Amino acid sequence: MSAIDEGIVREYFEQNGFLVRQGRKYQVQSRHKTGSEEVDLMVFNPAWQRSARKPGFFLFSTELQFVRHAVVAVKGWHTGVFTPAILKSSPDIFGFLEEKVLKNVTRFFPETASDDPAGALTKILVLPSLPTAEPFRSQSVALLKERGVDAIISFRSMLLDLLDKVEVNQNYTKSDTLQVMRILKNYDLLKDAQLDLMADRPATTRKSKSGL
Repeated sequence: MSAIDEGIVREYFEQNGFLVRQGRKYQVQSRHKTGSEEVDLMVFNPAWQRSARKPGFFLFSTELQFVRHAVVAVKGWHTGVFTPAILKSSPDIFGFLEEKVLKNVTRFFPETASDDPAGALTKILVLPSLPTAEPFRSQSVALLKERGVDAIISFRSMLLDLLDKVEVNQNYTKSDTLQVMRILKNYDLLKDAQLDLMADRPATTRKSKSGL
């Protein structure tokens, strides 16, 4: 995972009011990851309130209010689609769901053992996309749920959300990710791409079904 992939995810959660913690500052390549290295980010929602339900499986920004705290694994395989075949042949995708991993991260969330099921630790997988055709899409979703994934977020939906929030007249000197987006918007280099992406979304809910 590159730093820019993690930077996009971090900005997405921070722009939606979350506190974000990075578990490690280095990349593991020549050996298997330890339990603490399987999780890329840990996020906490200080504005979370008890509710009657958990967040939806497709985690758009409108659903984030229902997330209390979560562990996040980022898979920036931008040229791939998470088909059932890929999910079955790539066990490393689910490394962050192992019992030893989750046990290790609970020390960062002392209130994980909650009497409110809606406030339980959410296990989030960030991925490029799922298949659009059936039955492959439904099969992918079923496999992810069976392995213990609580929610997924696509890079497409995160980028759309960030682009909506970035203001051209703001100087984002503390964020390279937002500053690059701002510059591209300022010179209309994202204009056509944004229009193409917006066309895929229903007019009534702009952030409800984009890119997953």
